[in-house]
Amino acid sequence: MNADGVRERARSVPREPGVYQFQEGDTTLYVGKAVDLRSRVGSYADPRSARIRRMVDRADGIEIAVTDTETQALLLEANLIKRHQPRYNVRLKDDKSYPMVQLTNHEAPRIEITRDPAESATVFGPYTNKGQVETVVKALRETYGVRGCSDHKYAGRDRPCLDYEMGLCTAPCTREIDLESYGEDVTAVERFFEGETGILADPLRREMEAAAEERNFERAANLRDRLETVEAFHGEGGEAVQSVGDERAVDVLGVAIEGADATVARLRAEDGKLVDRDRHTMDAPGAGEAPAGSADGAGEGVPAVLAAFVVQYYAERDLPDALLLPERHGDEEVAAWLDAEGVAVRVPGAGREAKLVELALKNARRNVGGRDECGMLADAIGIDAARRIEGFDVSHAQGTSAVGSNVTFVEGSAEKADYRRKKLTDQNDDYDNMRALLGWRASRAVEGRDDRPDPDLLVIDGGAGQLQAARDALADAGWDVPAIALAKAEERVITPDREFSWPSDAPHLHLLQRVRDEAHRFAVQYHQTVRDEVKTVLDDVPGVGPETRTQLLGRFGSVENVREASIEDLRSVPGVGEKTAETIKSRL
Repeated sequence: MNADGVRERARSVPREPGVYQFQEGDTTLYVGKAVDLRSRVGSYADPRSARIRRMVDRADGIEIAVTDTETQALLLEANLIKRHQPRYNVRLKDDKSYPMVQLTNHEAPRIEITRDPAESATVFGPYTNKGQVETVVKALRETYGVRGCSDHKYAGRDRPCLDYEMGLCTAPCTREIDLESYGEDVTAVERFFEGETGILADPLRREMEAAAEERNFERAANLRDRLETVEAFHGEGGEAVQSVGDERAVDVLGVAIEGADATVARLRAEDGKLVDRDRHTMDAPGAGEAPAGSADGAGEGVPAVLAAFVVQYYAERDLPDALLLPERHGDEEVAAWLDAEGVAVRVPGAGREAKLVELALKNARRNVGGRDECGMLADAIGIDAARRIEGFDVSHAQGTSAVGSNVTFVEGSAEKADYRRKKLTDQNDDYDNMRALLGWRASRAVEGRDDRPDPDLLVIDGGAGQLQAARDALADAGWDVPAIALAKAEERVITPDREFSWPSDAPHLHLLQRVRDEAHRFAVQYHQTVRDEVKTVLDDVPGVGPETRTQLLGRFGSVENVREASIEDLRSVPGVGEKTAETIKSRL
């Protein structure tokens, strides 16, 4: 696309906040945000950076998305960068996107919180606080009865589900409400997300006042809290500015750049004490080409990396009270967002804060290019990479309530969205349990039933016996992934060929210990959950599974009340037919 083409496209772009995408066919080359889309897009007719000039030359189109606010533009940009991974953006690897709310394109639209909305859906957001969004969506469902079930559960029903009984849905599936009336409720939900707060706040306030008059103070307090969340929903937190004196949590960032790779080290201080540190790698194309202030609005080098990291990293994470940076990030939209969220941003020149920034810089420089703990581990055991590691452990009590854990670490940090767990056959044999757990993971990977990328390394909690059991399972399934074990007693690292006793302060040993300990913690936690599961006599009734049991107890309150219920009453519970109702009566 030449300069004239950019100028011509810019003339048709509105002067509103939003996001723009430079496209090459169906490929997104670059995503940017702007307070004034027309002005920003027009600036690409004369790009000041060689990287951006190459991008413009390749592009054959520009897509525009207008947003209501500058903050929404900022967050939508982060989502699109995460989804499309455009090669000309500075982007954080393996991070999360921001939640949105969608109303599906259906005769009875479904409301859903999602990070990957359907193209045909009506979409609102993105939003920074998932907990706040969940509170609002539940309040909307209780007020307007919009369904949350999947289309599969919606289709072919002959009676309403439990959501109808709980007041969360008006059951358009069985026409308890006609589609025209349901559509009016969906329109009310849309009006709320478009900014009409009162359409939800007003009925909540009336319900709160009624609860208070009835002296139901606990419910009134819950409704008050929900009302506060609803009323703050469209305000983007602009009034929640904290003073410096209230700072409890402070994040300190350091950046190191090598070629097209960048490392950001983050230190966390709480109540004046360092409590956590981690490092993150970023793709930073063209990071050294030009100073801040380029035509794309984000600059290059350290400022661009800082601006991109702050927005992308704090998706699904609580912002700290303050950020300490090695230099200004130079992005006005990011600055406005942080200010609205009450985050103090400082570039300290001297004193303790300056020393913290220097420490973060040292941490970043140690890992630039991704060669710190992960690279040292790969070199030490002779594999190509150890960027993505999965850890495994089993837990049981004398052979009962046997379970297995599967945790994931990426670039040395826990990736909890990729944790998995599995119930195992009860047996008091750690080797067979480990063989079963690894067989399950390997078969799912080989058959394409696991949506996670293959790891670079598997870490087994145990000794040579557990490792051999795991390797047998891998061989049986035909999954070729390196596996090692870490024994607790002497912290020996066991590979198929040899054993290692590394120094206790070795960074790559610390990485393995974190993976092993997390796999152990996750396994024990799941074992305790399985061991303590509530059992009732309903579990022994043929035809009554966990979901039906929950619905029966939710409807009647206790097993005793289920026992006294008539067959007709039992049949009114979703999932309970005549035969099951008769079986319940005969067994209880």
